[in-house]
Amino acid sequence: MVKIARDLLDAAQRIQAEVPKKGRPPDEPHEPDSEQVIPHSLFRKTRGYIELIAFQINGSYENGWFDACAVMIRRLLETLIIEAFEHHKIADRIQNSQGDFLYLRDLINATLNESTWNLSRNTKKALPKLKDIGDKSAHSRRYNAHRGDIEKVMVDLRGVVQELLYLANLK
Repeated sequence: MVKIARDLLDAAQRIQAEVPKKGRPPDEPHEPDSEQVIPHSLFRKTRGYIELIAFQINGSYENGWFDACAVMIRRLLETLIIEAFEHHKIADRIQNSQGDFLYLRDLINATLNESTWNLSRNTKKALPKLKDIGDKSAHSRRYNAHRGDIEKVMVDLRGVVQELLYLANLK
């Protein structure tokens, strides 16, 4: 009888130890099943943190988490703009007096007005649209992005991202 009780207690402890592990997500994002929003080939061999942002964009889209996708698109734009300015050693042009990077609105304005490079017409038109969807998802209490909202910006996103990656000398 004591052995049965001990075996039951051991089994219960093993189950209790396993339950939290099975329900928890991995420590780091993994490569999603699809590349429906942005091709992974654009980000391979760039920087690990940029690849993870791209994975999160595609992963959130394939799971139907469209606000998360839009916010990650916004984060990707911020990151790549900063990377481009840093590569050209002009990051001080997008920083405040304390050395903090400007908000996305100001980052985009600085990018559009920067004479170090000549952005394509498509990128100039697309940057504000991409910012808009990310802003709505991040800051509007009553806005929820839908699949169609992301689909509307996919072509623009790919073009802008590729151009910024080249400006940042990451491709």
